[in-house]
Formats: sequence, C-alpha cells, structure tokens
Amino acid sequence: MAATNIGKVCIVGGGPAGLSLVRTFLRYGIPFDCFERHSDVGGLWDQSNPGSPVYDSAHFISSKTQSHYHDFDMPEDYPDYPSNRDILNYMRSFADAYGLREHITFNTSVDKAEMQGDGSWRVTLSNGETREYGSLVCANGTNWHPVMPEYPGEFTGEMRHAVTYRNPDEFKGKRVMIIGAGNSGCDIACDAAHSADKAFISLRRGYHFVPKRLFGVPADVIAATGPTLPMWLEQRVFGLMLKVLNGDLTRLGLQAPDHRVFESHPIVNDQLLHYLAHGDIRAKQDVERFEGKTVHFKDGTSEEIDLIICATGYEWKVPYVDPTLFTWKSGRPDFYMNLFSREHPSLYSLGMMETNGGAYKLFDQMADLIAHGIMVRAEDGKKAKSFNRFVATDKPDLTGGIHFVGSARHATYVEIAAYRKHMKKVRRKFGWSDLEDGCFDTLRRDDAVKEAA
Repeated sequence: MAATNIGKVCIVGGGPAGLSLVRTFLRYGIPFDCFERHSDVGGLWDQSNPGSPVYDSAHFISSKTQSHYHDFDMPEDYPDYPSNRDILNYMRSFADAYGLREHITFNTSVDKAEMQGDGSWRVTLSNGETREYGSLVCANGTNWHPVMPEYPGEFTGEMRHAVTYRNPDEFKGKRVMIIGAGNSGCDIACDAAHSADKAFISLRRGYHFVPKRLFGVPADVIAATGPTLPMWLEQRVFGLMLKVLNGDLTRLGLQAPDHRVFESHPIVNDQLLHYLAHGDIRAKQDVERFEGKTVHFKDGTSEEIDLIICATGYEWKVPYVDPTLFTWKSGRPDFYMNLFSREHPSLYSLGMMETNGGAYKLFDQMADLIAHGIMVRAEDGKKAKSFNRFVATDKPDLTGGIHFVGSARHATYVEIAAYRKHMKKVRRKFGWSDLEDGCFDTLRRDDAVKEAA
C-alpha cells in the first residue's frame, strides 16, 4: 500500500517512539516533519537531554532479545539487560543504519499545535515559525513532568524527585530514604544501600519481585517462549514460583502483596531483596508525617533522615496541545489502542502507554498501524468511514484477564499478549499485513550490517 494524497504529518519527538515512526513513514512514503527539542536522537536515554530521568545505574528491565526494533537486533555482545549507555548507543546506531537523522529537525520544539476547523493542524515552532499539517502524532514521551508527594508537617532535610538523581556519590555520608518502589525506586534504593550511611525505602503496599533471570535465562524470555497458559493458571504457577524463589517477603520488613502477581507493573529486581536480607537497607511503610528531619511512618516507627528521593512517578502531559482535545482517564490519554483519538481522526500518539513487555518491537507494530490509519483516511471513502467508525466504537479488553490494581498508573495499562492479539484482529478486519522480516531492508544504509555496531 503506497501513500497518496496525504497531507504532511507532524511528529513530535525523536526518542524511541519517534524513531520508529520516522522509519515507518519512510517505508510507506508518508510525508512528514519530525521535531526534536534536543540536539540528537535518544529521548530520555540521553542523560544530557535536559529533564532526562536516567541515572548512571539505570538498565533495561526487559532483556535485549525482547526489546529491539524490528529487523535490527541488539548486538550479541550486549548483556542480557543493557545499560542506559548501551541503549543510547543502540538507538543512535539504529538512526545511522536507516539514515533517520536527516529526516529530523533537532534543537527545535513544538511550542503549540492548534487543531483547525477542518481537522488540520497549525504548528508553532520554538523558532517562531508556523507550519500547516494534516495530522499530528504525539511521541514526546511520558517521564518528563515529575510528581512530588505531599505529607503533613515540614521536612527540613533535602527532599527531591528521582528525576534529579544521577549517581551514588550523592548519598555518601547521609541517611537516605527512597519513597516509591517502582523499578526506578528499587534501583536507586540499591544505590543507597551500598553508598549511604543509612538507607531506607518507604512503600505504600507490598509487591511481587520478579528475578531478572530464572533458571539462567532472562525472565521475559521464559514468558515469551514458554507454554501459553490461561491467565488464571499462569498467575498461580508464577506466583508459586516466586514464593519458592523469594520466600516470605515480610521477613525482610516488606508488606505482603495486596494483589496477585501480574496485577501491577512488574518490579524486575532481585538486588533489593539481597540488600534487605543483609540489612544494608530497611523497608518502611508509607510516610505519615514529617517533623524536622524526623520521618514518622504509618506503622508508628520513625527515623532521622537527611535526604529523601521521591521515585513517585510522572504526570503525563502533551503541553503543546489543548488538553480538552484529549479524553483523559486517571491522568492518561484514553486513546483507542493507545494510538488513535476516538474523537479527532487527525490526532495520534505513540509511546503514551505502559505494558508488561518490551516496548520497541511493539512500537514498530504500533507505528505501522498509525501509518495504515493515516493512509486509509487519506482515501476519504467507504473504507475511511468504516475505519473512523471502528476507532470510535470498538471497546477491546486489553487486560488479558488481569484485574490490575486501581492506581492511576494502571488506568490505561495493557497486557502485551492481549494487545498483540487485538492488533491482529484490526489488521485482519482492514486487510493490513503484519511486519515481515526484511520489510525495512530497502531503507538500510549498509545492508551488510545485521546488527548495531
């Protein structure tokens, strides 16, 4: 299917999602401009990008074989779980291999994107220039606007968000507490465990901790290649396995999980349990109040703390678009398949989602669906009307039968197998083929190179 009679598309962002869109649009010949406010590709994985939340010890929580772009494996000599530096190098090698940089305008942000009466977009750039587009794809990412918690009382030590944290030297000679037990919070807590004078981690609830390797194999490889079980059975089997491997987590001061395995975003970390078992860090319940440098916890205990790092998440924003153009669900844009606005056919997003699997492979499939949507709508015929109606009315269950915990983070969360299954349904309905091996080969700058350098 070739692109014809398509208005130019504006892509906002040159990070992981933006790169996938650029390559996909080049494949189909869809005209576009891509704007990146930073000086190079990489998005948040580039620590020099202002506002990047990436700390020195950050690694992928999905393994290299489950996380790469289509037709572009990560190098064989990469570790199972690549570091942030590995990921940045991989992304830049990806951009080099397909000549993507020359199609991205760097050091230029989109200050405002205004939808016009006919559905087109007037985009104002940071250099003051105004351009017109037929469609807008928001690929600006989600981890740029930190959320700070509020507690009664006043804390007179240092308290800041994890977005400001870079390396363990910041903890030396201090009594440190991490608030929040997402993957970043657990990583930073491990840094504090071996660098701070005293280290604590405060958790609102109990969690399931998934080891990065099971039987010597990355955990997500086992999940992807193992037998397919009904979700209720998979939860029981994997939950039992974690109990055997980790034992009773309450012996380490952690709270017992108040949900079944898979019902919250997985914490892929076994280091924290190691440090808890050795007393290098101690688990505390949620904060009740502050009193100077004294932190009082809901279990009635208290500790003297010098530095608090809040790994308490991010507010999802699209600051250049009128927020009333989005339907929001617990602070998340509620798009069809996390891709298509149900109300505005010229508005798309990529990367504004969370799932329990590797994202980059998924980005390519999602970018391909966006491309097909743009092309079918350009035909402006019966098929376009059918697609618009389908997007507006289809209400798929993308949970995979999992009852996710009732937090804002999980409001638009998808289970990756269920998501891929529904993608296939959409493709069948509209006659769109899936990605095939070698489908991007014509864009390669060096066909002899099979992997990133």
